[in-house]
Amino acid sequence: MKSTKMVLGIAVIALGFTSCKDEKAQQAEKTVDTYVMYVDSLGNVASEDAKANWQGIEATYQLRSGDAQAALANMKDNAEAQERLDAATAKYEALKAKYEAEMQENAQAAVAANPKQQLRNALFGEGKIGDDMSFTWVNKDNILGVYQQFVSTVETNKDAYSREDWDEIKLMYEALDSRKNTVEKEGLSGDDNRKIASLKLKFAPMYTVNRMGAKSGEMKKAKE
Repeated sequence: MKSTKMVLGIAVIALGFTSCKDEKAQQAEKTVDTYVMYVDSLGNVASEDAKANWQGIEATYQLRSGDAQAALANMKDNAEAQERLDAATAKYEALKAKYEAEMQENAQAAVAANPKQQLRNALFGEGKIGDDMSFTWVNKDNILGVYQQFVSTVETNKDAYSREDWDEIKLMYEALDSRKNTVEKEGLSGDDNRKIASLKLKFAPMYTVNRMGAKSGEMKKAKE
């Protein structure tokens, strides 16, 4: 009798263990299904809406992709699930490449249509300064390089700038100088400070002379 009860007890435990394993496998299957359905749903999102909300899409994708990868651990040797997951991942990567290429083209077109942004990119680097004119990325470690690029770029292109360009250059120069006042308090080295002072001395007369020349040139053309 005791042996019978023991056998039955073991059987119940075994069934419970199997049931638990089946439940985990089913939950894992659902997680993979959710991931695949999410990727499929992106194909129904309007292109402009997807690009406008790409950061949110990417964040959700990373979360569901991570969950799906973890779920595979509870689906031993499930080649079908792995195949579905790989196919969804490839589909997403293709969609991502397409949208990122389009967003890059749109950004380039926006810059091409905005002469001020083109000038800012040349003076400070691609996308470093936008309409907000924020220089928070400039610090005690890179500010000398920022001044060097600014002055070098102005010197190289000084004969091609219009009066409006020079006005924009002066606006950027003053904003950079304002940032320098903050950076000095953060521990700007004396050597870098002296080198920046030398660059400022070089820029000042270059700006004055060439802006006057650009203005005179525009007035002369207007009279012709």
